[in-house]
Amino acid sequence: MPRPFHIPADGLYEGHRELRRVPEGWEDRPYELFELVPQSRTIGAEIRGLDLARPQSPAVREEINRALLEWKVLFFRGQHLTSAAQRAFARGWGELETNPLLATGDDPEVVRFDRSAVPSFENVWHTDVTFRERPALGAVLQLREVPPSGGDTMWADMAAAYDNLPRDVKDRIDGARAVHDFLPGFARFTPPAQLAAFQDLFPPVEHPVVRRHPETGRRMLFVNASFTTHLVGFGREESDRLLRLLFQQAHVPEFQVRFRWQAGDIAFWDNRATQHYAVNDYGPHRRVAERVAIAGDRPF
Repeated sequence: MPRPFHIPADGLYEGHRELRRVPEGWEDRPYELFELVPQSRTIGAEIRGLDLARPQSPAVREEINRALLEWKVLFFRGQHLTSAAQRAFARGWGELETNPLLATGDDPEVVRFDRSAVPSFENVWHTDVTFRERPALGAVLQLREVPPSGGDTMWADMAAAYDNLPRDVKDRIDGARAVHDFLPGFARFTPPAQLAAFQDLFPPVEHPVVRRHPETGRRMLFVNASFTTHLVGFGREESDRLLRLLFQQAHVPEFQVRFRWQAGDIAFWDNRATQHYAVNDYGPHRRVAERVAIAGDRPF
């Protein structure tokens, strides 16, 4: 008989992972208008054969959207888009949103991340702007300047993260809601006076802990360490413990894809279905990126 042992509750579990790329019953069709090269089992694909500087036909846009739903993040190498072209491509998926908390490029709809001497807004798993009532549908990010090494970005498939939760955890969060607030994610890098100025613009909001994708119907884990503060109706200790477990799910390698940037590359991700993590391992070198975000819907 083995000696007695104890495994701490609410941890990450080894063993089999259920890795479904698409919802059950989804029609898996080939792509006809471009080449798609998968980058992992469930998340991330490179799209080849398209020039995003040109207007995309409705048929191409429909096929890109299907790829986005199936692979959650798409990569386009060597596009070198102008800001206007980047915005025009993103507008194919809806109205663009601005973020007054972040620095901009040559247009208010373009957020500019210039990582040189002062690090910020990196090395944490998160979903963008879940502190809004209607978090972004997605984002189109282009690297303008890349360091000689490092500076990768990682994405995690939050449908796979939900699928692999233990049954008892799924039961505990079924129908649960969580509060999201911009303050935890921005407090590390923003002066208190500036934070206070935006409190009325961005009050705390509630979202379901598990949301359904509005286009596929798939259930996805929808809490993140940057903006989710507590579970509604749970005691503080239970809420903190359960959120720690849920936050950890993005750390599972089987749910992730990692992208090594080159200047001019584009990543287009479904913000409803993913978390992402910008790897801050390139100092003292410079990394410059520009992002355009697409306005989203109210999670349900």
